[in-house]
Amino acid sequence: MRMVGKLWRDNKSLIAFIFLMVLFRSAIADWNVVPSGSMLPTIREGDRILVDKMAYDLRVPFTHVALVHLGDPQRGDIVTIDSSAAHELLVKRVIGVPGDRIALRENVLYVNGVRADYQPLASAPMADEPAAPAEYLTERFDGVAHTVRLSEIAPSPRSTFGPVIVPPGEYLMLGDNRDDSADSRYFGFFPRSEVMGRTRRVAYSLDPDRDYLPRMSRFGSLLDMPAPLAAR
Repeated sequence: MRMVGKLWRDNKSLIAFIFLMVLFRSAIADWNVVPSGSMLPTIREGDRILVDKMAYDLRVPFTHVALVHLGDPQRGDIVTIDSSAAHELLVKRVIGVPGDRIALRENVLYVNGVRADYQPLASAPMADEPAAPAEYLTERFDGVAHTVRLSEIAPSPRSTFGPVIVPPGEYLMLGDNRDDSADSRYFGFFPRSEVMGRTRRVAYSLDPDRDYLPRMSRFGSLLDMPAPLAAR
């Protein structure tokens, strides 16, 4: 006990700082490492994304227990999900909110019977394009615009999906890398209680293919274009 007391006296400022930082990251804001390419090209492998833990709820730290309900995920939001079905933390885009009717037809999205609009990009948005060739399109629906990646040689076996109705209290999520994403097509709908936060920006990025050198152009970058531009 003497040793513990001495350790506290000698390091109480550091210990208090660490404790408060852990609480902050658990309940208010955090950064998450993205280890996979399921959200390419929006989020790249090696990105560290900023996560707003208070975007939708104020929670008891280290739990899923919500103290205050602050809002609900909206179509187009990029969210983190503590998924019991996947047994890991996922990062996906909200495509369907409760009551929506969602379908994919050969990677063409339909929201409540309305076909999303697609425009090809003039050039690939990634200088270090993965080895597998892909097509990049701007997908627009319900005032939301973002880029999706479609494989040119290995389309997903679930590029056609639904239609399904999103139940109350649940959400349908997809990855932007539509042919290489384990999402609601595989795990089903995600409960509202498993949505842990929203991300809109990269904190910093390290390139795993270049000995984890920093990608300076990614530091602080927005993941999507601002909403007013996306709605035009």
